Amino acid sequence: MTGDRKFRLGVLGSGKGSNFVAVAEACRAGTVPAEVALVLSDVAEAGMLERARERGIPARFMPPGKFRTKLDEEAEQAYIEALRDAGVDLVILAGFMRVIKDRLLQAFAGRIINIHPSLLPSFPGLAAWRQALEHGVKVTGCTVHFVDAGVDSGPIIGQQTVPVLDDDTPETLHQRIQVAEHELYPRCVAAIARGQVTIQGRRVIRIGS
Repeated sequence: MTGDRKFRLGVLGSGKGSNFVAVAEACRAGTVPAEVALVLSDVAEAGMLERARERGIPARFMPPGKFRTKLDEEAEQAYIEALRDAGVDLVILAGFMRVIKDRLLQAFAGRIINIHPSLLPSFPGLAAWRQALEHGVKVTGCTVHFVDAGVDSGPIIGQQTVPVLDDDTPETLHQRIQVAEHELYPRCVAAIARGQVTIQGRRVIRIGS
């Protein structure tokens, strides 16, 4: 970024917002050279809205429209306008439980990222930690990736491994994956904000340290 303007983040989420908090705190600490400009949720009572307001970050509920798994066209356009009005450079999904469709993807092409609780391409979709346990893998983890029109299929920015223990339950494994998420997501956002990430086909190339 040029001048005094900070790199600006817009966050979309549907729940408690622990990954949002990890990124916001890293921004405040200066380890992520950016600021959270706006938090939007499709759930009126989402905990992340209150967490944002506690930090003085603009946050609001925006109705998702008539569909259960995606934003309808009117809602999607409202989200786009809100993010644009906030001058957002990068859109971060933090537990946003709706599929991102073409209009939003085009409005922020190459500028929407997500974190997923597995080592993609293994175990896309819901409850990835439970999938990992059911398949008997010994190592799982989390992945930060760019969002495309598929399900958890965009180019991979970064990954962090988490061992699967013999006595793990879905709950204990999920908790440890979340610890890894809170480390990985800010690191990846920081790299993007510094201009150290570029996409070459399906590969994401890191430039600099």
